[in-house]
Amino acid sequence: MALIEAPEQAMRLARAICSDISLYNEEKIVKSIQQDTFFDALKDELAEGRDHYRSRVAPDLFGRTNFFDRAVVDVILKSKARIRSKIW
Repeated sequence: MALIEAPEQAMRLARAICSDISLYNEEKIVKSIQQDTFFDALKDELAEGRDHYRSRVAPDLFGRTNFFDRAVVDVILKSKARIRSKIW
């Protein structure tokens, strides 16, 4: 499988991975947002997602973009803005 070199495709991949993380970890995400422990609680899932993203994207593109980090915020956290939390 060829590595992704187009920024648009890399962004879509990052968003798809984060969407899966959100889908399969809903309860854990909600609880961690409420307790302000999101990044600690999802450390393993986010690391696995980032590793998968890195394995599919050209190293140069991975090194000069933050698509995965943006997708974490846009896809996972923004969609949970309704959850009561001290962090917002």
